[in-house]
Amino acid sequence: MATRYHSGDAADSPPSLPIDDDDFEYDAEEEKKVLRKVDMRLIPAVWLMYLLSYLDRSNIGNAYTAGMGRDLNMTSQNYSVVLLVFFVSYIIFEVPSNIILTRTRPSIYLPSLMFAWGGLSMCFAAVKTWQAAAGLRFLLGMLEATFAPGVLFLLSSWYKKHELARRYSLYYTAVALSGMFGGLIAGGLLQTLDGTHGIPGWAWLFIVEGAATCGVSIIAYLMLPDFPSTTRWLTPRERKILSVRLARDSVGGSQEGEGVTHGQAAAMAFKDWRTWAFSLLYCASTGAQTIQYFLPVLVKGMGYTGFHVQYMTAPIYAVALVAILVFCWSSDYFQERSKHLAAAAGLATVMFALLVGVLDNTARYVFLCFAVAGVYAACPLISIWVSNAIPHPSEKRAIAQAFVNALGNSASLWGSFLFHAGAKDYNRTGFSVNLALMVLVVVGAIVVQIFLKRNPYPEMQTPAARQAAAATKVDA
Repeated sequence: MATRYHSGDAADSPPSLPIDDDDFEYDAEEEKKVLRKVDMRLIPAVWLMYLLSYLDRSNIGNAYTAGMGRDLNMTSQNYSVVLLVFFVSYIIFEVPSNIILTRTRPSIYLPSLMFAWGGLSMCFAAVKTWQAAAGLRFLLGMLEATFAPGVLFLLSSWYKKHELARRYSLYYTAVALSGMFGGLIAGGLLQTLDGTHGIPGWAWLFIVEGAATCGVSIIAYLMLPDFPSTTRWLTPRERKILSVRLARDSVGGSQEGEGVTHGQAAAMAFKDWRTWAFSLLYCASTGAQTIQYFLPVLVKGMGYTGFHVQYMTAPIYAVALVAILVFCWSSDYFQERSKHLAAAAGLATVMFALLVGVLDNTARYVFLCFAVAGVYAACPLISIWVSNAIPHPSEKRAIAQAFVNALGNSASLWGSFLFHAGAKDYNRTGFSVNLALMVLVVVGAIVVQIFLKRNPYPEMQTPAARQAAAATKVDA
């Protein structure tokens, strides 16, 4: 059955709400063909980029337990400071960098930043003091600030509401896989390269992964698209199909500012209660996710030593990988966000409660696997929900996404001090805080959904909007 849109929804103009018209038609098979073409370029590109992004930001934990802490005289408190400064610059530069992204070509802007942070990551191999490491981490946070919210904005500019979670889950598996590969790579490098050319194993970790990042940035430049209305490897008809299908879904994004200035878009985003509600949810979730930087420390505290510490972090991320796919794909299948978010956070809540009360190391390791899985599944669900609930204009959505990500990551400023090597209370304090944060996410998911139902966007009250919403029942 053909889908009809008003001819005013041109490929080079911002999408609007659908209007039944005979001027433009395409069938479901044609739409699927175009979508597959986009999937084959966009998803692998952002997946590879995110994998290396997380490797470069999280390998500090592997390096710390592999001898970096000893060589740089870095205490547990110093290590927390090194973690913290990354998030200071990350938070500061997220919103302005995402604003730039809306007015530039993502296919050039994002790979260029990636090449820069890959080169910077290699510089960690040369640091001699923990203060120098902290300075480099600050610069790394500045360069990586655009990537996560930028990719979310880019994905929401290509896909409908009910298509986002599955694709975002594939993209987000890079986080879990980076942790899994990070542990395996760290263990392998420590066994094979430690001391080669007088360079310690932890330094080789930064050199190898930083070089890989620079290489992937070149591949990303060749693969990454811009926006539906401006991507050159699409035909004019394909560009129009992609633009008008998003118009019907009322989520469309474009390279254009849709007649809204930076200041107006920012004001719209900051005045919207949804921005602040999702910021609170993401802040709680990201605060709990800070545990990822301490997994080698926590695993070491459970009795593992040497390179075995690195290898034993891999199963934790493997369980998280499965959780991300199950929760996000189910969320798209049932076209529902809030209940899935509450369920993921609920799983983490139970596991953190058990970590507080149980002291057996084998049991604690299993509980840790599922606690991290619940946290990792919750984060992408919140990010996707933001795109669904704040659809337009596109620059407002970009600013809202960046602000939610920035304010959410502010939790990492204090989250960096939750866990400590050799903590006498078995890190019960850190696990208790994470328990409270996950309870907040469970309650918040329910409350936000109630408010979204009671306070829809005014433009979603029109007959055309209600007709479009009837076909797509994702929380918004």
